[in-house]
Amino acid sequence: MVAARSTEKSQPLDALPGIVSAAGGLPVLLDSGIRSGSDVAKALALGATATLIGRPYVYGLALAGETGVREVIRNIVAEFDLTLALAGLTKAGDLDGSILAG
Repeated sequence: MVAARSTEKSQPLDALPGIVSAAGGLPVLLDSGIRSGSDVAKALALGATATLIGRPYVYGLALAGETGVREVIRNIVAEFDLTLALAGLTKAGDLDGSILAG
């Protein structure tokens, strides 16, 4: 497993294709810049195996404890499902770079 975390000011997603390539088939987890379900979809489309949601999780925890964390996770999953539907997809495994503009 390779944990991808950007330490530069650039967008973490910009570096992801190179990291996935350098990982040589190892799972890549993105732990930076994930704030929404559409961010999750972009990361998966660029080759990440999975994403982590540290900061949103902490925000939910600070605002409403366990209930806040549950709500954050529900919201991210709902937005991810909506992003898939808007892209004409029904499952995460169908995501690839072709869905990204430009």
